[in-house]
Amino acid sequence: MTELHPYQDRKKLKWNGFFLSEHTAMVAKEKKERANIILPKEKLTEEEIGSILSEAVVKSKRVAVQLDKVVDDSYLTDIAGMVSGYDEMGIYVGGERVKFDEIRNVEFQSVAKWSELD
Repeated sequence: MTELHPYQDRKKLKWNGFFLSEHTAMVAKEKKERANIILPKEKLTEEEIGSILSEAVVKSKRVAVQLDKVVDDSYLTDIAGMVSGYDEMGIYVGGERVKFDEIRNVEFQSVAKWSELD
């Protein structure tokens, strides 16, 4: 009769594949984030910003606001939405408060119709 060999647990060795795949996914995610650098838009004057914001309020248009802040060599993602209010310090866009002195660019944002989506 042949003797059965007892099972030899590979311990940490069996987890190396898991760690490798997790590391690869993390590196890919970081690479994608670095590739997603947001470039600066044209810096508008106070008058241009005021004009666009006034039209957005009067005509109920959506806006996209780029802040004049750079984090890790990239500008922050635009704050988009309807202008829901304002005070002496700033405006409220999409539920977020934006100070007037932090605004770099404001532009009207068009919303794609559901029939035009892929």
